[in-house]
Amino acid sequence: MNKVEFTYDSRDGKSVIHAVKWIPDGEPRAIFQIIHGMAEYIDRYSDFAEYLCEKGYLVTGDDHLGHGKTAAANNAKKGYICERHGDTVMVRDVHRLKKIIQGEYPGVPYFILGHSMGSFMVRNYMYRYGTGIDGAIVMGTGHQSRGLLRVSRSIAAIQGFILGDDHVSGLINALAFGSYNKRIPKAKSHFDWITRDEKILDKYIADPDCGFTFTVNGFKCLFKLLWKLTDDENIEQMPVDLPVLIVSGAEDPVGAYGVQVRQVYDSYIALGMKDVKMQLYPDDRHELLNELDREQVYKDVYEWVEKHLA
Repeated sequence: MNKVEFTYDSRDGKSVIHAVKWIPDGEPRAIFQIIHGMAEYIDRYSDFAEYLCEKGYLVTGDDHLGHGKTAAANNAKKGYICERHGDTVMVRDVHRLKKIIQGEYPGVPYFILGHSMGSFMVRNYMYRYGTGIDGAIVMGTGHQSRGLLRVSRSIAAIQGFILGDDHVSGLINALAFGSYNKRIPKAKSHFDWITRDEKILDKYIADPDCGFTFTVNGFKCLFKLLWKLTDDENIEQMPVDLPVLIVSGAEDPVGAYGVQVRQVYDSYIALGMKDVKMQLYPDDRHELLNELDREQVYKDVYEWVEKHLA
């Protein structure tokens, strides 16, 4: 295995995106692209990437605008995406990476996994570019109503007007995530809803590139990603023959403890999608790939991909 870091131009027209690829020994059997979540970065997926690499998969992913080494390379504020159309730019940056890797390895089956905010991105990706991939894994996702999103977007618009889009919004952050620990007795931090694994949780809390608060601009982009997923015209563009695996922790507040995850699953079934599977992991919280039973999650995702390779 060989790990390679590289950069490519963002679709915002001025930034460079930091990316990583884990290259297996020999020709890759499949390509697996990971879209990371909010307030984290791609190297947090190294263990999972190395697991897949050992199975013969090439794994790749980027740090989104406003995140990780991409933010550092562009001297940008964490949680600030870009001035215009940040939701679209992030999805197009994912697609640009896909085209780069696919160009290096033409004809190799291609799968994309999105976690948390990355799950919203991959769901947007699926209706825009889904015909060009062989399968998608939607991990740690949720679904917000248009009514709630209208309120959220209005608050972000007002804060942006008064305080500026680069304002780090503790108010929106508290409204969005303040209740996420409510089912965890004696939570020791604001982030206990992330995982039951205390070692990983402590590392997350100590990492300055994790758990930071988004700017108003970042929240606007997040809410726009979610808003587009409530638009029937967008959903109807989904390729009905695209295989989709939806996985979440049964104790994940992002998916309303499974309720919203099932809403996403049911919407795909109602659309007529032919190959959709949903799995909830009992007791698991938000980050399935960092949970106590992560080896089982690794195995389940791998076996699902193997099934679709066959």
